[in-house]
Amino acid sequence: MNPRLLAAALALALPLVAAASPSPSASSPTASAAACALPGRTGWTDEGHDTDRTQFQQPLGTKHVLMLFVDFPDAPATGELGDYYHQLAPAADWTRQESYGRTRLAITPLNRWLHLPQDSGSYGFQRGIGFEQHEAYVRQAVEAAGPDVDFSRYDLLYIVPTRSASAITFSPTYLYDPAAPGIVAGGTRIKWAVTFGQDMYRWGPEVAAHETSHTFGLPDLYAFDGTDAHRHVGGWDVMGLISGPAPQHLGWERWKLGWIDDRQVACLPTTGSRTVRLRAVERPGGTKIAVVRTGETTAYVAESRRAVGGDASACSSGVLIYHVDTSVRTGDGPVRVINGNPEATPPSGCRPLDMAAHRAGESFTDPATGVRIEVGHQGPLSDTVTVTRTG
Repeated sequence: MNPRLLAAALALALPLVAAASPSPSASSPTASAAACALPGRTGWTDEGHDTDRTQFQQPLGTKHVLMLFVDFPDAPATGELGDYYHQLAPAADWTRQESYGRTRLAITPLNRWLHLPQDSGSYGFQRGIGFEQHEAYVRQAVEAAGPDVDFSRYDLLYIVPTRSASAITFSPTYLYDPAAPGIVAGGTRIKWAVTFGQDMYRWGPEVAAHETSHTFGLPDLYAFDGTDAHRHVGGWDVMGLISGPAPQHLGWERWKLGWIDDRQVACLPTTGSRTVRLRAVERPGGTKIAVVRTGETTAYVAESRRAVGGDASACSSGVLIYHVDTSVRTGDGPVRVINGNPEATPPSGCRPLDMAAHRAGESFTDPATGVRIEVGHQGPLSDTVTVTRTG
């Protein structure tokens, strides 16, 4: 889909597993993980494993990020540059931990204010912001940085406005259009930029993680319509409710990004059954996800979750089961969590869907596909599940 039509939807980021995902084959306890890799079908950010690495950046290795600080005629610079940097810099540690050390953000601040020529309200930073408006904003920041900045050293830009710029309300991600002239500085094409807004003060470094994941090809998992924007995944994924009690990346996305190896994926591509011990995705090592493929673009996934720190464990530990459909567009629910405890009363600070994890002795069945997922023994950092498909 043309990025000019979807730039606003990216507001609140691997090597190809399979260029063309294989058809389900005969069931085997040792079935190749590739048999459960699903192709994307949206032409944009989605949960498919065949992400276009021309349009989206490779998520492995060190990503060099240049942080630019901007102000405006109607919103002059306020505060210390170091305070702005430290508001977002912890995203580097967050990404390193999430990726098990496979992706690192090296964030370098350009320690001076860049003065943009337009008033902050003129750029249209609202949910309807257009691609051209957004690109103009990024271009002006790049031009203000001047010819002495070597943009060829960086993979990504973080553009941070002065806090007094209240009209810069939210943080959309700029993804370049390969078919257009775009932004060029010193011979370097500017491909990816996160333009932060006032929401960075509400979500902190996790909004940087969310938006950076868009540059890796991940979709939004919150809903673009309806009264409950977080009805699909709640706070189980940073691409959903950023401020939720467990804002991690789902195991499926870690596999898509190359943070989980094929050997850490238990695949059931067709009828059969297998029992798997899953190690919590928040910790390194072990088998991370069990995948039951149900169609060309669909699968059920089970993973073990153990919240890290605070009171989050009260509402975000157990076996998370979710449905993936890589033909569903960003914002329309490409991932949907199965609520294993719909009648539970959530503790203070938790939403109903935060109680979705299944516990020992609980199970999920989908009669339409013949899929059944049963939770067995639960340990401190692992869960045993049996996945079955009969149809």
